[in-house]
Amino acid sequence: MRLKLVIVIGAAAALVVITLIAGGAYWATNTAREAKAPEAVPPATAAPSKKGFAFSALETPRELPDLQFVNGEGREMTFEEFKGKTVLLNIWATWCVPCREEMPALDRLQAKLGGPEFEVVPLSIDREGLPVVKAFYEELRLKALGIYVDRSGKAQRALSVLGIPTTLLVDRGGRELGRTLGPAEWDSDEIVEFLRSVVEQPPAAQWQPEIPGETQLAMRPEGRGPRSQRHFPLAFQ
Repeated sequence: MRLKLVIVIGAAAALVVITLIAGGAYWATNTAREAKAPEAVPPATAAPSKKGFAFSALETPRELPDLQFVNGEGREMTFEEFKGKTVLLNIWATWCVPCREEMPALDRLQAKLGGPEFEVVPLSIDREGLPVVKAFYEELRLKALGIYVDRSGKAQRALSVLGIPTTLLVDRGGRELGRTLGPAEWDSDEIVEFLRSVVEQPPAAQWQPEIPGETQLAMRPEGRGPRSQRHFPLAFQ
């Protein structure tokens, strides 16, 4: 009986020793790994501030496809009717929360900068058409903006718009100069100044947007050089 008790105690002691050895080896291995592992790297880009504005400029301006829609009176239109103006083409919908948030700023931008040389064109893709868009305008008391609706959603597909709001900057010849995804404070002094600098450039001039804190990008005429994009994050405080 005493012999059995000794054997049991010895086995338990051996198990404790083995556990301690294994735990020590695990601790030593993890400590070595942690010593070699680099510190956590923060994300490359932080979430944009409320006043952020990220504009992706095309190296070569791109001809827009034929866009068809109706205006507030139900008259059928094409985007060709805006040629001769610099246009800020905003793709949006009444059910899109960020769109709803930025529409008053677009309305104020149109009131501030709109005219013979520039126009904000908010193109709704609401499938329910004019009634819901008109009700939305009345709800937010939008006065300066025109009403434009594409119930078919063809414009969104033709422009390769993956999310809304997406806003394209279009030159007098109907060519896309670049775009931004997401809402922006369009009536801020910095953005108005940026857009005014584009509007005031001669029609035949190469586009050189004056972007604060970034190297200016000279736009090459269509057909010269490969088509590519460059991204300019504009964080206005």
